[in-house]
Amino acid sequence: MGKVLEVAQPACLQFTGSSAVAEKLIHTMHGRLYIEDAGFDPKILGPDVMSMDSVAWQCDQDAYALSGQKCSAQSILFAHENWIKAGIIDNIKAIAAERTFDNMSIGPVLSHTTENMLAHKDALCKIPGAKVLFGGKALTGHSVPTCYGMIEPTAVFVPLDEILKPENFALCTTEIFGPFQVVTEYKKDEEDKVIEACERMTAHLTMAVVSNDMPFLHKMLGATVNGTTYGGINARTTGAPEWHFFGPAGTPLAAGIGTIDAIRLVWSSHREVLFDLVPPTNFVRTPPS
Repeated sequence: MGKVLEVAQPACLQFTGSSAVAEKLIHTMHGRLYIEDAGFDPKILGPDVMSMDSVAWQCDQDAYALSGQKCSAQSILFAHENWIKAGIIDNIKAIAAERTFDNMSIGPVLSHTTENMLAHKDALCKIPGAKVLFGGKALTGHSVPTCYGMIEPTAVFVPLDEILKPENFALCTTEIFGPFQVVTEYKKDEEDKVIEACERMTAHLTMAVVSNDMPFLHKMLGATVNGTTYGGINARTTGAPEWHFFGPAGTPLAAGIGTIDAIRLVWSSHREVLFDLVPPTNFVRTPPS
């Protein structure tokens, strides 16, 4: 396809996919390109704890559905200490444990090998205070070729202060296009550290601020830039209706997902903030899919 574009030289191209490929296409197309590329997408759990079942379910969906092979997958979870004390990690772990190769809720990763993903886990665990929260092992009992990655849904905890250190930040914010996320904890007086971490990331694609605390929401949403940002107790990083503008935000190359309005507005780096504040009633968790 790259050869076709080199020869055809279309007047304009819209591309969705790898950020590395997007960088190459910028040169091939001499800048005549709109991109919606990869992202390292944060989710922030605010100070107000409610709807534990639905929030944990959404965290699992965002991080591990489709084996995490989504540009908007939950890549890092900033959990307020109130959520940690309430047991959010155990709840996510229990849901993720229901994912199996047999029920097709976890499967092959196309762009990483098993060894590659486990090596990334091992590198993170060398950071002081880091540990595997759950997962971190290869899936067994299958005949999937070794060129595809097969690991359990995995979460690795890294202390926030360690993430922010220059020698660790790039490693901690490396996107693994698979069922893998970094988890960290923050306290009330560390909100600015969370903002700093989010703003130092390079691919501002999506973000979720899970909170109905309006001052907290305004602080986080007002200090960050992402193409599509969800706010409210039901906030998610994934779930992209066709009219969403992903990004990367803050660049004139930011593209929509093929809509006429997205293409017209792309040069203004259109941003959307979606509020979903009402807790679900009579929530019944469905099996992972």
